[in-house]
Parts: sequence; structure tokens; C-alpha cells
Amino acid sequence: MKRKTIAVLLAVVMGLLVADGLFARGGAEEPEAEKGPVVVASKIDTEGALLGSMIVQLLRADGFEVVDRTQFGPTDVIRRAITSDEIDIYPEYTGNGGFFFEGTDSTVWRDAESAYETVRELDLEENNIVWLRPAPANNTWAIAVREDLAEAEGLVDLEDLAAYLERGGEFRLAGSEEFVSRDDALPAFESEYGFSLDSDQLLVLSGGDTAVTAQAAARGTDGVNAAMAYGTDGQLAALGLVVLEDSRGVQPVYEPAPIVRAEILERYPEIEDILNPVFESLSLTTLQRLNSQIAVEGRDAESVAREYLQEQGLLQ
Repeated sequence: MKRKTIAVLLAVVMGLLVADGLFARGGAEEPEAEKGPVVVASKIDTEGALLGSMIVQLLRADGFEVVDRTQFGPTDVIRRAITSDEIDIYPEYTGNGGFFFEGTDSTVWRDAESAYETVRELDLEENNIVWLRPAPANNTWAIAVREDLAEAEGLVDLEDLAAYLERGGEFRLAGSEEFVSRDDALPAFESEYGFSLDSDQLLVLSGGDTAVTAQAAARGTDGVNAAMAYGTDGQLAALGLVVLEDSRGVQPVYEPAPIVRAEILERYPEIEDILNPVFESLSLTTLQRLNSQIAVEGRDAESVAREYLQEQGLLQ
């Protein structure tokens, strides 16, 4: 009896050794290694949260381990983070190339295709950062005023605003520190249209969320009747605000695009095929609609992003 038991045990052991040998030689499939981690970030405004969430969800659906750092910070902070390898991917705007690369011809940034081609070339050469395809939506800086003020004073464009200020019209604008101080933002408007806002005419906020600046103007917070805005803002009409036309074309074209550290894209080239389709689908009206769902309807960016990706067949 003992001999039979020993023989059975030996057979079991031999079977396990054979099976182990098969696995060692690749006789059975091993589970696919997880991709990443990849650190995804975004700026702190409404659209940043939306686009950042789209990137996070699409990469996770493709099997990536993603570190979610959306709503990371304003442009200067998030830019330093990607150039120092602290983050790997975030959505940026083509027109910011004029801010990143001083000394370039300013007219380059006022054309969508030349802005994209220029920033793509310069960022790859100087920072080893790759720009993927941008969305066909110009999210440029703008100034929006209360509709009642626009109608009463006949304000249609920024030339009208300059004339209104010249005759001593009451005006106070809510904007971010970045908008107020960056040479290509409010100072560019002031220089081109010949007006200057003093500190009493500005409510300067630390963040760049135009949902906050628009709400301040709509509610008349601290005398505010105008707001920093973006071209794709969805809340303006609902809040009774109108964008003043930049009739002299001061502002660059700001099309959002995912930017990726080249090292990450070389390791995971599929990222380009994952992200290009969704950004190419984001027209101006589409982004206004999605941003409105967040800023006006109060929905969270993650849910709005997921619903849109599912509608487009990009996410199950």
C-alpha cells in the first residue's frame, strides 16, 4: 500500500514539473503586462478638466495604468511640470507657442495650421515634446460683457469698448492673474485698442476657470460687469454675457491638442491612435455644448467626458 502511495505522489510531482516546464518554455500564455504608469494632467479650468478626463478614460480603457493629475495648475505651472518630466501628457493650446517660444513671428500664431506646425516643430526640437492632432476649435482669449451693458452702450467689439472707457464708462473685469499679466492676453488687447485698465477696474483671481469669472460678471460681484472668457465657453449665453469681437485679430488661434513627452510616445506609440480621433471630433460648437453641461448644468467633467466618448463609439 505504501509503495502505491509513493508511486502516485511521484506521478503527481512529475506532472507538476512537466507543467512548470511548459510554462517556462511559453507553452501557455502569460497575462499581458500592464502599460504605464502614465501621468495625465490638465489645467484647472472647465475645459481642462473635460479634455484631461477624456485622455484619462481612453488610456485606462486601453489597459494603461494612469495617474490622474487633472486640474493640475495654470499654464506656467503645468508647462514646467512636463518639461521637467513630472507629468507625461496634458492638453495644451497651439497659440501658446507664441508664449513658450519668444521671438517667433506673431503672425504665425494667428493661423491655425501654421500655429500647429510651428509649435510642433519647436517643441519637439527644444523639449522633446510631441504635439498630437488638435481639435478644430479656437479657444482664444476674449472679453465678455453683460448683455444689458452691451445693449445700452452699443458694445459689439473691442473698439466699442475702448470708446466706452474713453468717455468714462463704468467697467470692472474679472480675470485670472495669467490673463491680466501675460503679454499676449489683456495687455495685447489694451495695446492694440488703446485702453488701459487700472487696479480698481480689475478683479484678479488666482485660478483660470472662466466659469468663475463669468459668474462674477453675471451676478455683478464687487461691481464686476465684464469677464475674461474663452471662445469655447458654453456658459456665456446662459448667463446673459456677450463676447466682444476682436475686430483687429489681436489674438492667436488656440486649438487644444494633447501633448506627450516623446519618451512616452516612443514606448507606447498607440497613444497617438487612441487620442487623435477624439480631439479631431471636437468642433467649436461641440466643446461649447460639453463645457456648458459642466459650467451651467453643474455636471462633473468625468461624467460629461464619458458620455461623449460613448456617443462617439470610443468608449464602451
